[in-house]
Amino acid sequence: MNILILGGGGREHALAWAVKQNPKCDRLIVAPGNAGVAEIAECAAFDICDGGMVVTFAEENAVDFVIVGPEAPLAAGVADRLREAGILTFGPSEAAARLEASKSFSKEICDAAGAPTAAWARFSSAGPAKDYIRDQGAPIVVKADGLAAGKGVIVAMDEATALAAVDDMFAGEFGAAGAEVVIEEYMDGEEASFFVLCDGATVLPIGTAQDHKRAFDGDEGPNTGGMGAYSPAPVLTDAIAETALREIVEPTVRLMAARGMPYQGILYAGLMITDGKPRLVEYNARFGDPECQVLMMRLGAQALDLMQACAEGRLEGVRVNWADDHALTVVMAARGYPGDHAKGSVIGGLEGMPEDAAHMVFHAGTREADGKVVASGGRVLNVTARGDSLREARDRAYAMVQRIDWPDGFCRSDIGWRAL
Repeated sequence: MNILILGGGGREHALAWAVKQNPKCDRLIVAPGNAGVAEIAECAAFDICDGGMVVTFAEENAVDFVIVGPEAPLAAGVADRLREAGILTFGPSEAAARLEASKSFSKEICDAAGAPTAAWARFSSAGPAKDYIRDQGAPIVVKADGLAAGKGVIVAMDEATALAAVDDMFAGEFGAAGAEVVIEEYMDGEEASFFVLCDGATVLPIGTAQDHKRAFDGDEGPNTGGMGAYSPAPVLTDAIAETALREIVEPTVRLMAARGMPYQGILYAGLMITDGKPRLVEYNARFGDPECQVLMMRLGAQALDLMQACAEGRLEGVRVNWADDHALTVVMAARGYPGDHAKGSVIGGLEGMPEDAAHMVFHAGTREADGKVVASGGRVLNVTARGDSLREARDRAYAMVQRIDWPDGFCRSDIGWRAL
């Protein structure tokens, strides 16, 4: 098969790494890719949110299968354009991707499906939103309704922070994503990520993970896109996963199909677990980042078979072959992230780094310049390892971190602490 993966971050490097291991993969192209991806696949530069451009590229390159990595092309309807052109595609339609692209749409679906989630309200102007916050009190959660690259969520522990978040969002801090604001009940508990494949009818769980959103050790500092993750998530037991599947995911998928927007692709349910009971925090319409990195380390070559079965509508009867193993990834970010940070610093120590089924450095925000790897984003490297135990995976990952020479980068030193 000739396979095209859309995206250029750590998630897409991990997807490419897993797909490349499968003998079905003849030619692998990633658009736009990054410095790490370029070592295992062809990279192509074009607008991945332009459906017509993606279709033309796929047809000119005899692409058999397209895997859409990030949320932006999904929200732009790229999967629809590809399917209309008869190209096998992994990723939900524009209509179905609204489960992530619009927080209020997702909440309305949950309410209609009876899926347990936080109480909420939607606002299109600051005044009523602030009145609601004052009435509800803190802690409370303020979210930009649209896509904000994982940054449009403020968990406000006091009213002043919540009120300031409302002002910032309506002032345009998150662009069009903050034109409407969703305010939610604060849910106490432990968060975990539950990943399922959906082919429009059948739902197949493919793993659990837990990520670390705060920038610094001990879950301190600002929210980020994720500073590390591990899989499986012990807090998401088999019993809790079964409850989440029965009470949250399956009712959502049934309702989406009944409303004429069947969900096809990966559905990522962010769950809050309190006293052994799961409630939905939010849905994402793609693999999490950096959760994808640990899932791909554990799934390996079968990831392609699973995604292909999903895209072809034949998940019924498919099984995931899990080893009794663990994976952990440490995000190395540019100093200053998630705020202002410099780009262009040289990253050393990557030469000779082990690259095998137990050790991989996935590139997120890198590019090649004058024969060197340089930082080109906020989250830059995903140092990922696998082991028979979470402690072994953790130790392997941090041993790799120690070999990387990048004074302008930082990482948390406590990834996995909750489980360990």
